[in-house]
Amino acid sequence: MASRKNNSINIKKYKNRREWNVGIIIFIVVLVYLIVTVFTYATSKKVSAYEVRKGSIVKDNSYTGFVVRQESVVYSDIGGYISYYQNENSKVKAGASVYAVSSQKLTVPTEEKAEEETADLNEDMQNNLIFKMQQFNENYDPQKYSSVYSLKNEITTSLQNIGSQTKTSQLAAVIASSGQDVSSFQTSQDGIVVMTVDGYESVTKDTFTEENFDRSSYESIQLQDQMQIEAGEPAYKLVTSENWSVIVQLDKETAEELKETQSIKTRIDKDSETMWADFSVIEKDGKFYGCLDFDNSMIRYAQERYLNIELILEDETGLKIPRTSVVEKDFYVIPEEYITTGGDSSDSGVLVQTEGKEAQFKTIDIYDISEEGEVYVSLSDFEEGTILIKPESSETYTIKEKKPLKGAYNINQGYAVFKVVDILCESDEYYIVQDGDAYGLNNYDHIVQDGNSMKEDEIVFQ
Repeated sequence: MASRKNNSINIKKYKNRREWNVGIIIFIVVLVYLIVTVFTYATSKKVSAYEVRKGSIVKDNSYTGFVVRQESVVYSDIGGYISYYQNENSKVKAGASVYAVSSQKLTVPTEEKAEEETADLNEDMQNNLIFKMQQFNENYDPQKYSSVYSLKNEITTSLQNIGSQTKTSQLAAVIASSGQDVSSFQTSQDGIVVMTVDGYESVTKDTFTEENFDRSSYESIQLQDQMQIEAGEPAYKLVTSENWSVIVQLDKETAEELKETQSIKTRIDKDSETMWADFSVIEKDGKFYGCLDFDNSMIRYAQERYLNIELILEDETGLKIPRTSVVEKDFYVIPEEYITTGGDSSDSGVLVQTEGKEAQFKTIDIYDISEEGEVYVSLSDFEEGTILIKPESSETYTIKEKKPLKGAYNINQGYAVFKVVDILCESDEYYIVQDGDAYGLNNYDHIVQDGNSMKEDEIVFQ
């Protein structure tokens, strides 16, 4: 039997050729990038940034002051019912009628009726008030809001004087029609009429005592129209000078701090008015007092015996930055006359002497220039002992002197740049530094909040 031919086929298996998927490659790249980024962020030093803004720091001490002024009480020669020609806090000239005394009450117009009978302002009066308001509008500064109170007080004083003229005319008409025997009294000198007496009118800067500051026992008498008085009782008080003083109690430490101060800025709480006063420290019976002397605005406070007053020891406006941002760093100082520009460049630099005695221009970063003409440059720019050549001269300067500067690290560009600061004022947490310094900070700059955590040119991760 013939053999059967082997018809079987030998099948070989080949591995399939894999093709790269572009999406997978991109995914792997992104994944690696994210891992590296997260790792870098997790292990990098975190920096807290602070945005520089304009601000101010006011250091003040508040006191309740005792007011002394040149004032005297005028007593009535006769008894009866008193009527006043003048409104309170009115300025009067010598010889002006101030009050009248009658045996019976006079029928004086009520306040409401008096307002109805008040004459209109004449053209001169109106023009004067309009001029005051125009001046105020032209010179108004929102940062000095207290000037609003000054305008208010000026207008009030003007209207009070006009009101006093009207009241004088009204009272004269009432007296003429009353048929009574009425005695009128005039002032012997110029001054401000005040209707409050308290028994402290004779106290001066030399005679005040610690007991004068005890307000628990303070009493005053308010004099009013148509009140009955006896002969020898107070009729009114006359303030005769624009010079007045406020005495405040000081502790020993504050008195020592202010003993060399000759003038001081103050703010009076009553109307938020800010004024400058001559200042002196008085020591009496082992106690210390501050004496504030003013020479204007008496009419606004003629009724007051006690005033709440603030002594503004510091009031600075500039750029407000945290104290923790400020660091001190050493720099080389070189004379300003050695600074020049090189070739076609406008960059500042110096001429450095090489081994062959030739001059080579080197660009530098200037951090500050002092009033004495000293230029502050980085320690990393030079080695100590480097010799500089003065432009257009054979004079040389050897770099060796170092001086410190205070500054903060600006991180606007993503790395730390030292910027000098000129400190004007400070509080427990902040500094006020000079604004507009050519080598300093600007409004809205971003700086490192903890300056000691950063180095020059270090990359910032926030």
